[in-house]
Amino acid sequence: MTNELGNNAPIGTVVVGYGYWGPNIVRNVIERPEFELVALCERDQSRIAEFEKRTPGAASIDSFEKALADPDVEAVAIATPPHTHYMLVRQALEAGKQVLVEKPLARTAGEAAELVALSEEVGKVLMPGHTFLYSPPVNKVKELIDEEVLGEIYFATSSRMNLGLYQRDGVVLDLAPHDLSILLYWLGEPLVEVTANGRSVFQDGVHETAFLTLRFASGAQANVQVSWLAPRKMRQMVIVGSRRMIQYEDTASDDAVRIYDRGLDFAEPPANFGEYRLSYRTGDMVAPQIAAAEPLGLELKDFASAIRQGTTPVSSPRLGLEVVFALEALERSLHAHGEPVKVRSADDVRSRDRLPLTVA
Repeated sequence: MTNELGNNAPIGTVVVGYGYWGPNIVRNVIERPEFELVALCERDQSRIAEFEKRTPGAASIDSFEKALADPDVEAVAIATPPHTHYMLVRQALEAGKQVLVEKPLARTAGEAAELVALSEEVGKVLMPGHTFLYSPPVNKVKELIDEEVLGEIYFATSSRMNLGLYQRDGVVLDLAPHDLSILLYWLGEPLVEVTANGRSVFQDGVHETAFLTLRFASGAQANVQVSWLAPRKMRQMVIVGSRRMIQYEDTASDDAVRIYDRGLDFAEPPANFGEYRLSYRTGDMVAPQIAAAEPLGLELKDFASAIRQGTTPVSSPRLGLEVVFALEALERSLHAHGEPVKVRSADDVRSRDRLPLTVA
């Protein structure tokens, strides 16, 4: 990497986009000592007015090219719709900027692979914004899995629903990256096959609800429901292992992680095939105390460390690439009415690789 390692000066940053997530990035860039907000880049005048109201005296610019030409700008944080990510990230990397881009990394696997290769070629950080990987409860679950508190992981379920903001890219691209990134992070193994079914209600080809099945290399499976059409917000995941079960609920103010000593055990070794006897285990429920912290602030801290110290971020380009591979496979399955689709691994990707995924 050609980063200025050891440079402790604040990182001059432009935030691109001031829609749903942009205001949160702007606030955290201002609050983090590692960064200095140079300007907001936004074309919508009503959003610029809102930005100026919230952050008096802060600069704004309506040209991405001008932002990239500014020598005070060392990094860009992109918070625009997924279909714009490839061109914006490519322009930023080619201009020699460090890049944080909101999930997903790109719209297609070919685009994502090209961006990762380009970042390595120019020696600049490319970090996908999978913010949930910096959530203290998510990291607590990761710790429990790594310490084998759950034992062998059998399966996971997830419900991510609300009366959501309608977007042209569809609910899978909007919500599924969260579950994919979390599960890949927790399990630490490749996703090998997916299936997806969904429903388009208001516009053909834009699914508002989808049901996803994910199969990992070890045989562990996950069932994920994502939807914009739900009466209340739900962000809940359950991990079932051979020793323990965990419930993680992002919307819970207390007890976001609950560990259940429950399950089924063999009562005794079976003498023959017909003598399997199972007993129910109903032990205690424990809710560990977890210190509160804003995940986005921790994500930006990790971005700064990658720039200044050359560390590999938790939300790494490799993980971002694997998420995009999974998303592309899910969308292919979705439009093929639930046909299983194999998912390629980041290990199979060569520089500038644009080969399509293979349908099972």
